[in-house]
Amino acid sequence: MSDLNDVVTRYLAIWNEADAGKRADAIADLFAEGATYTDPLADVEGHEGVAAVISGARDQFQGFVFNQYGDIDAHHNIARFQWELVPAAGGENIVIGFDVAVLDGAGKIKSVHGFLDKVPAGL
Repeated sequence: MSDLNDVVTRYLAIWNEADAGKRADAIADLFAEGATYTDPLADVEGHEGVAAVISGARDQFQGFVFNQYGDIDAHHNIARFQWELVPAAGGENIVIGFDVAVLDGAGKIKSVHGFLDKVPAGL
């Protein structure tokens, strides 16, 4: 479980990384080649696809950060966890999501299945 906790921490850090080059390096380190990311707004494959989704979210929600929200539930090579999007200066969350990450045998993310539990109007 501690390995999966580390994966989730690193995953959320990628979403918060402002530098595109550092973000790309972190994605290559954490995600398997050909990894998929699917949520209600995106369905992509590969490091560049994951990077594009994260970059788009960062552009749309400038001044916000992604935090773990609650506990991680994990078994075998699967982790499910909630996250929240909050103003960097503090305050109420505007988005809450629920992700399921599946790891390969090497401990890299091979797929993420995301759900949005709370979204602002118009998203």
